[in-house]
Amino acid sequence: MKVLVSGSTGLIGSALVSLLRSKGYEVIRLVREKSLPDENATYWDIPSGHIETKELEGMDAVVHLTGANLSAGRWTEKRKAAFHESRVRATRVLSDALAGLERPPGVFISASAIGYYGNRGSEKLSEDSPSGTGFLAELCRQWEDATNPAKAKGIRVVTARIGVVLSPRGGALKKLLPFFRLGLGGKMGGGAQYMSWISIHDLVRAFQYCLSHEDLCGLVNFVAPNPVTNAEFTRALATACRRPALLPVPGWVLKLMFGEMAEETILSSARVLPEKLRASGFDFHFPELQKALRHLLN
Repeated sequence: MKVLVSGSTGLIGSALVSLLRSKGYEVIRLVREKSLPDENATYWDIPSGHIETKELEGMDAVVHLTGANLSAGRWTEKRKAAFHESRVRATRVLSDALAGLERPPGVFISASAIGYYGNRGSEKLSEDSPSGTGFLAELCRQWEDATNPAKAKGIRVVTARIGVVLSPRGGALKKLLPFFRLGLGGKMGGGAQYMSWISIHDLVRAFQYCLSHEDLCGLVNFVAPNPVTNAEFTRALATACRRPALLPVPGWVLKLMFGEMAEETILSSARVLPEKLRASGFDFHFPELQKALRHLLN
């Protein structure tokens, strides 16, 4: 199977490309830097909307992971514009290009995020649950709607609502590890907010699974089946690091430091369940947090 992957140098993309190539897939990277020649790459320019469509003809599948980092700092108006450009506009450019092909791919898997659901407390959320409120929820709605041209073309579109990705190489876990290994970790805010997480290992396996399982279509939650509260997560991480978790970070401190970003990510609660993946028969290797952390931290 010939698969085009955007965002291939990011945390998820690099792990996915490695997995797919190890399984015998032919992977073509969709990149923005022509200064980095790669015989297995094709190029696009998101601001101008240019994409080399002739290179897309005959692809069996496309996995779209491009998106600026949401948790790198405060959400200024400039950064919000970058989020929109790298998610909504990028997805629309790619979706329009796929819809215009004579030989479009059979499946288009496009990333989204569980931020779609907003702050929902302890409510159990499935793919059928309505959207929440706030900047991130609205961004996700527009991001997902940008795949509509590909759907209209008849391409099987899978919208991957991704949870908190656990990997020591990036994301939240990489940022937290130095503190927890020194015994300086603790719950964030009240600690009752739910975290819907997934191991990077299961995440890339889920992407591969969706490539070949035609029963999976539309919205799919890419999260482990056992979400935990922030307090439970910090206790599990401290245990995995063999250190106590005695230094909580008050919510007001996080809001002071990160503003809206803290309110809509760190302090927001989303108890999301992977109902479609489980119904389809996907086998999570790491459904429980403690086992996942032991594997990730070796």
